[in-house]
Amino acid sequence: MHPWPGSGLSLHWIFRSVFALFVTVGFLYRISITLFFLSHTYFFLLDQGRYVNHIYLICLFSFLLIFAPAHRAFSVDAWLWPKLRSSTAPAWTLWLLRAQMGVVYFFAGVAKIAPDWLHGEPIRTWFKEQIRFSVLAPVFHQEWAAYGASYASLIIDLLAVPLLLWRRTRLWAFCVVVIFHLLNSQIFPLDIFPWLAIAATTLFLSPSWPRRIISIFRRKKASPAMETGTLPPRRKRILILSFVTLYAAIQILVPLRHFLYSGGIEWTYMEHRFSWQMMLERPFTRTLFYVADPNTGREVRVQPGKYLDLQQIIHMGWRPDMVWQFARFLATKVPRLGPESLRVQVRMYVSVNRRRPQLFLDPIVDLAAEPRSWGRPRWLLEVHDPLPPPGQDLSADTFGVTFPKTN
Repeated sequence: MHPWPGSGLSLHWIFRSVFALFVTVGFLYRISITLFFLSHTYFFLLDQGRYVNHIYLICLFSFLLIFAPAHRAFSVDAWLWPKLRSSTAPAWTLWLLRAQMGVVYFFAGVAKIAPDWLHGEPIRTWFKEQIRFSVLAPVFHQEWAAYGASYASLIIDLLAVPLLLWRRTRLWAFCVVVIFHLLNSQIFPLDIFPWLAIAATTLFLSPSWPRRIISIFRRKKASPAMETGTLPPRRKRILILSFVTLYAAIQILVPLRHFLYSGGIEWTYMEHRFSWQMMLERPFTRTLFYVADPNTGREVRVQPGKYLDLQQIIHMGWRPDMVWQFARFLATKVPRLGPESLRVQVRMYVSVNRRRPQLFLDPIVDLAAEPRSWGRPRWLLEVHDPLPPPGQDLSADTFGVTFPKTN
């Protein structure tokens, strides 16, 4: 993806906001939600250095809403075109939206079944960093708080969907989930995700809950819908079933791909995207890029800040695929004096969850000459380092020094 020239990005953002407003009020809904999906996904794909789970989730929800008739009641479209009005909707559209949010909860829980998380990391570190000047800091800095929060969030993520689907526990589960997200919003820098998750979790409530709330304000009992839906033609049912099956298979299989590789989930960060792995690690990195010109024998160290902004550098971190892309980019941007291609070698030291920094990439490999790998690349080193005891941070005093070049 390439950015619009000139002020095109600003105009794009304005139009995207207009489309969002039209979707909210239900004006030209089908057109608006399609244009919103395309415009939002464009921004999402524009820079992978700014990948965030909830931005991806908005892409998925906006895509699914293209197929949902969400404009047939309480909308401008229903007011302008009365023939659109309906008090029912196809059940599969609601269940597909529920399944999407269910995937987020479930795989967020599966990702937490990891050695570090079960030992209270990185929650222990997050508490010490995020809760420092509060009167509750002494409480959150206790060992039991780190373990309690880790196991509580694991249980909530894994059991949220079953308890929300069971009518007897639905209301209690919903309240627990809301409290969980509200606490997260106050402790961690999660942007809009807690609020998006709360709103999306209302999908598990009875579909009539908005009408019931309106009836309370009107002091009038909500009347049940009298319409009954009709089954679509057989060919359309097969098409819908095929679409739902394919979409569900992608959403289920993609988050499982990290199990194909050895090492803990904390070290397989190439599989982090699109997998709902959230808050699993607190990494510190030091990455050194060396560009060598075989034509002259000269080698220089390149500062990423010359080509990337701070946020891109931070997000590139120790994501091997992004480091590989940047290495190939350097091979085309750094001047060379001769026909032979430039060589780009990377010395990357990584500390995850207070561990001692480890060499993460093979330092003698020319990344600019490496092909794209759809699996685990051969130049990604295996790292097996035990988690240090609580209170011992092996990374704290190590990243302050300059790492020597590795031969």
